Amino acid sequence: MSADNHGTGTVSALLARTARQAPGWLALLFLASAASIGTALLAPAVLAATVDSLLGHTDATAKLTLLAALLGVGVLAAAGTEIAEGYCTAAATCWLRHRLVGHLLALGVTGPRRFAAGDLASRAVGVAPQLGRAAPLLVQSAMNLVLSLGALALLWSIDWRLVVTLALVAPVGLALLAMFARDASLLVGRYQESQSLISTRLVDALVGIRTIRAAGTVERETERVLAPLPELAEAGQSLWRGYGGLAWRTALVGPLTTVAVLAIAGQGLVTGRTSSGQFLAAAGYAPMALGLLNQVPQLLSFVRLRVSARRLVEVFSVPAPRVGTRVLPPGPGELRMQGVTVRAQDAVLLDDLDLVVPAGQTVAVVGRFGAGKTTLAEVAGRLVDPDEGQVLLDGVALDEVAPASLRREVAYAFERPALLGTTVADSIGYGCEDAAPQLIEQAAAVAQAGGFIKRLPAGFRTPLPGLPLSGGEAQRLGLARAFVRRSRLLVLDDATSSLDSVTEAQLSAALTGTSGGQTRIIVAHRVNTAARADLVAWLEDGRVRLLAPHRHLWRDPAYRALFETPLDQR
Repeated sequence: MSADNHGTGTVSALLARTARQAPGWLALLFLASAASIGTALLAPAVLAATVDSLLGHTDATAKLTLLAALLGVGVLAAAGTEIAEGYCTAAATCWLRHRLVGHLLALGVTGPRRFAAGDLASRAVGVAPQLGRAAPLLVQSAMNLVLSLGALALLWSIDWRLVVTLALVAPVGLALLAMFARDASLLVGRYQESQSLISTRLVDALVGIRTIRAAGTVERETERVLAPLPELAEAGQSLWRGYGGLAWRTALVGPLTTVAVLAIAGQGLVTGRTSSGQFLAAAGYAPMALGLLNQVPQLLSFVRLRVSARRLVEVFSVPAPRVGTRVLPPGPGELRMQGVTVRAQDAVLLDDLDLVVPAGQTVAVVGRFGAGKTTLAEVAGRLVDPDEGQVLLDGVALDEVAPASLRREVAYAFERPALLGTTVADSIGYGCEDAAPQLIEQAAAVAQAGGFIKRLPAGFRTPLPGLPLSGGEAQRLGLARAFVRRSRLLVLDDATSSLDSVTEAQLSAALTGTSGGQTRIIVAHRVNTAARADLVAWLEDGRVRLLAPHRHLWRDPAYRALFETPLDQR
């Protein structure tokens, strides 16, 4: 587990850290709850003393004053408890969401491969608030226990027979609670998993909405997205049936036990063993002592709390990549991959791969679909860490390099770039905040994007959200974002696939021409791109089959066949 997740590796540890996120409000919650419990325990005793004084015709003014004061403290304590609960829950939920998002971003490419986007959204939006109630629930549970134990002690002080009566019935109620907690945990887990599955399918459908509309399969996709609803409904109905069954049983056990306690207390009143005031106190303390049996809603909330914690621990338990601390020294940009192996579930994406990309040269990476081209591109700049082996840039292992230094020296452009920022200029300079406007414009010109940007309503200042862009225009902005960094290593993962032939040829000529010392890795599908590169790395089954100039490889019929294969099979 990464150091960043220290203290959140188990359910108990995560609950403890979550509950401590607002220490001031937690202290107020504890004090207010303790005050409520104290007044609840003292009130019956003071009431008993007041009644005995009144029946004995003695002065009860002080006792009545104390009783009124207790009631006032109880009201204030209840208000303080409500306020503190709200602040504790809000602070904990905020902390959980920040930590979850931060951890997911730290995981990088690994996170989306382990968890679907809809599932993660469900955990962040739906699960985190339930876990955010950790402090109120834990304090409430502790105070309920104190209340029950305190009431038992005070009942014992009145008459030990009252406690024995309660002890004969309490195990039955506790057994019912234990059975419900076990079944509820399974049902809540199934319910949340069904919710996550629906969220995942909905996100997938929204991403592919154009295809769905074009294919006329709206009803079919609606059925697919909502297919888990019966499972969700069955889990929810089973949970509430169990809840209802437990509620009426505990509701029956409590009053019957209270009646039995009052019968014993009444018999003591008749025989003179207890006073009238003590009889009234026993009537108040008996329900308090049975309080644990009447906490069915809190028990259900605690079950949800534990299940929610388990679901977040599943995410936090995925270790984030090691954070390096070294700054890359000056160098020409030589990249070495030594014995690199990358696995994903049961598949081997790269298999003991060795590759040297000479400094200042352009290497085109080609191969059939599934050969490992994209994975090689990801490993080259540490978007993904290899399971075995290492990657070195100018002799320094990438996992030793500080993230800020690595991102300055390695730039990426992708097939489907995510355009982030408020304006077109922000998008090109994203992650490179110190880029001057002229540098942004130069990068756009190299990416063949300057022409269409100037035709936009506000040019480079055009707001990006909602801006309609073709696939080729988006790719050119992504390329400009990579060029603006002036990095020593540039990695293009099929970043020109949506460009027209003329633009792609112009851009390819610029990329594979004089590099000015920059090393380039280009995942290529077009023969012209491979032909212009200094070297071609021919991948097959996760290994480099050959590394040679294009003109040498072209003599091999199997190599020529790569470019005769349809794009979706490469």
